[in-house]
Amino acid sequence: MATRRNILKLVGGGIVLAAAGGGLWAATRDPKKARIPWEVAGRGESDPRRNALSYALLAPNPHNRQPWLADLGSPGQVTLYCELDRRLPFTDPFDRQITIGLGAFIELLAMAAAQTGHRTDITLFPEGEPQPRLDARPVAQITFVQDAAVESDPLFRHVMARRSNKEEYDMSRPVPTEALAAIAGAARGGRIAHAHEPAKVQRLRDLAWAAMQVELATPHTLKESVDIMRIGRAEIEANPDGIDLSGPLLEGLAIAGVLSREAMLDPSSSVWQQQEAVLKPNFDSAMAFLWQATPGNGRADQIAAGRDYVRLNLAATGLGIAMQPFSQALQEYSEMRPNFLRLRDELGIAEAETLQMFVRLGYGPDVKAAPRWPLDTRIRSA
Repeated sequence: MATRRNILKLVGGGIVLAAAGGGLWAATRDPKKARIPWEVAGRGESDPRRNALSYALLAPNPHNRQPWLADLGSPGQVTLYCELDRRLPFTDPFDRQITIGLGAFIELLAMAAAQTGHRTDITLFPEGEPQPRLDARPVAQITFVQDAAVESDPLFRHVMARRSNKEEYDMSRPVPTEALAAIAGAARGGRIAHAHEPAKVQRLRDLAWAAMQVELATPHTLKESVDIMRIGRAEIEANPDGIDLSGPLLEGLAIAGVLSREAMLDPSSSVWQQQEAVLKPNFDSAMAFLWQATPGNGRADQIAAGRDYVRLNLAATGLGIAMQPFSQALQEYSEMRPNFLRLRDELGIAEAETLQMFVRLGYGPDVKAAPRWPLDTRIRSA
């Protein structure tokens, strides 16, 4: 779920200065339209299912692919599907990360339903568990039941402020142990562990960065990310999924021909040569780490991990602590395997366990919400 939001800040010289100082033009480069779903969540929706879905689509998910698709054809029910062309076959070859994203969606759906007094009875994979990849069968059948006894989740109050903060964190502010414990306490299952000791954090920074370098140096995994990059306001608003590269600086570089997908894939280009220098501060500024492990790795385990992950993210938001997944070392393609094994060893992951999420924490700047597709585009049948 990592992005390259800050890529190319060091590239372009005079073009950068021109783009940053473009006055009125620069002020129009913000893709505001792509953030409208955050502004309208819960507004004007009389159907409790649509109301809940308007919040669920704000869930964190890998590379912001937003793979969810809801069918409302049966009264009082939501049938959830994965939109299969939103998967990441090279960096997520078994759809584990995509399934975690769907789990986060389900958790926000259940939280939002409770706000209107509805219990959600959830049946996962009602037509069978798809392996080794997700397929056209439903991910979940969710029935909304009016229930006076249902209680609102206090974490729900942080949904609109939740972010995956991909900026550099404040290295002068350590994350308190009690804050890490409080965040971990928001999960309902699996095993949650964390580290903030400087020596341990440095080893984890190094391992995470080594994995990032593998992803950048592996042509098919780098291309998978580059192919879903949206550069500039027009691209982001037309396709508000994938990795967004927005703002006058980046859009100016794209217009000037400095920033292109071809350059990002060419090791001889200045763009490619600078990307490590741009990305590394995020790794160096990790002030603590937290990880999730489950005893199994079936689809239900992955859904549960996603439900817990968004709860951890919401708990961190409530404490003013930024969080960003570092997913590279968890990815299951052959080139990454040595890094995958080294990270598991450093974290003490048992042989039978699956490491589902690994995130950095710290105090970061305020960031804008990620682009989202409007609700009606995520509904297959009403």
